[in-house]
Amino acid sequence: MLGIGRQFPAFRLTGVVANDVHSAFKDFDERSFAGKWLVVFFWPKDFTYVCPTEIAGFGKLNRDFADRDAQILGVSTDSEFVHLAWRKDREELRALPFPMLSDIKRELSGALGVLDPQAGVAQRATYIVDPEGVIRFVYVTDLNVGRSPDEVLRVLDGLQTDELCPCNWQKGDDTLKAA
Repeated sequence: MLGIGRQFPAFRLTGVVANDVHSAFKDFDERSFAGKWLVVFFWPKDFTYVCPTEIAGFGKLNRDFADRDAQILGVSTDSEFVHLAWRKDREELRALPFPMLSDIKRELSGALGVLDPQAGVAQRATYIVDPEGVIRFVYVTDLNVGRSPDEVLRVLDGLQTDELCPCNWQKGDDTLKAA
């Protein structure tokens, strides 16, 4: 798995950004949000049970991430057409404020090393990438266990201080000073 300090791979993926089939699809690459932090999270499959809870959780915090100059990108190995159908089918996904990217060829998930070898789908991986394209945080959970978007936001806050942040540090708390 590609880890901390490594360059996030180049990619070009189609994303779903609306519910109308005529305006739903847009291509994105690693330069689409130049100068911003990226929060890229993967889920295993559309039309499942844990995944929409996480996606909706990131959606609820989208403004908080945007306030920190971070763009959320959600990714799975399903096609953009499956993403669109799922988005239209699930109330909590209909007004999703970030793109649902299709990695149907498994190029990005493969380059990152987050393809589950048994299931053949992306693991529940989350990456925080700094504005220079460097991976600063990686978080992977078992396929059956959802992650915490609040924790991802907390870590982004800590990374953006560029200081030492103790356990359970929250934005506004004191950072540590090295002697």
